[in-house]
Amino acid sequence: MTDCTHTAVDSPYRVPFDGDFLVDKSPTLVKDDALGKSVREKQLGEQVEQLAELQRVLYAHDRYSILLVFQAMDAAGKDSTIRAVLSGVDPSGCEVHSFKRPSAEELDRDFLWRTSCRLPQRGRIGVFNRSYYEEVLAVRVHPELLAAQRLPQLPSQEQLWTQRFDSIRDHEHHLARNGTVVIKFWLNVSLEEQRKRLLARLEQPEKNWKFESSDIVARERWGDYMQAYQDALNHTSRPWAPWYAIPADSKSRMRLIVADIVVRTLQSLKLEYPSLSAEEQAQLAIMRKRLKR
Repeated sequence: MTDCTHTAVDSPYRVPFDGDFLVDKSPTLVKDDALGKSVREKQLGEQVEQLAELQRVLYAHDRYSILLVFQAMDAAGKDSTIRAVLSGVDPSGCEVHSFKRPSAEELDRDFLWRTSCRLPQRGRIGVFNRSYYEEVLAVRVHPELLAAQRLPQLPSQEQLWTQRFDSIRDHEHHLARNGTVVIKFWLNVSLEEQRKRLLARLEQPEKNWKFESSDIVARERWGDYMQAYQDALNHTSRPWAPWYAIPADSKSRMRLIVADIVVRTLQSLKLEYPSLSAEEQAQLAIMRKRLKR
């Protein structure tokens, strides 16, 4: 039991809450998948339609906000998944924020500040393409980045990550208690599939702009990143802010899984359009008569 008004929907890809998640045991491809690509795309279209309707009710209900957090290695498909899953949502009810290298202004504040400024309002869906989790992922793999943060005290590496996990859990629990439904997706792409996608960025002129040399640098530290992901997911997957480790080697399957989890989460909130009082209904009846004159 939690003191929040919502809990995580079930899924074979939900990261357990007991700290037993192992990256090596997490699939990058759905085995025995009988669905063809055309069937997946058709089902995704149906999920997109459901999500569009649920978003309209979410907006009118105005009690919850939804925060979708996407983390992944380069070329895992974050951008395209966000675009595909949210393609039917009213743009006025959705905001997507991509977090790159922190600015000087952001580095002068605590590590949660830049994302806290961009949290969704009630009734809206917010998307973080990367997030505060970079502080226990990229920064953990490259601790030299800490120098730019000018922390007043720098504890041992082990203490620092433990403190940041504590801060993240407290932050997400606070959000959940106040009506923000936090759903976190780690798009789990394999080393070989990433190689193919990075090569495509180099070999196809229309994709050259996507390639960055830092992608190769991060790839060379793959094992370190996987350990950082494993620790982060184990320390911060909770019923009120679950992680889902989504197989990402098939983009069409990945998108369908993500859409299904988002739709079922919204359905679990029992959203309703606002009901009017008898007095308000009577006033509407008067307005109808006036318009029909």
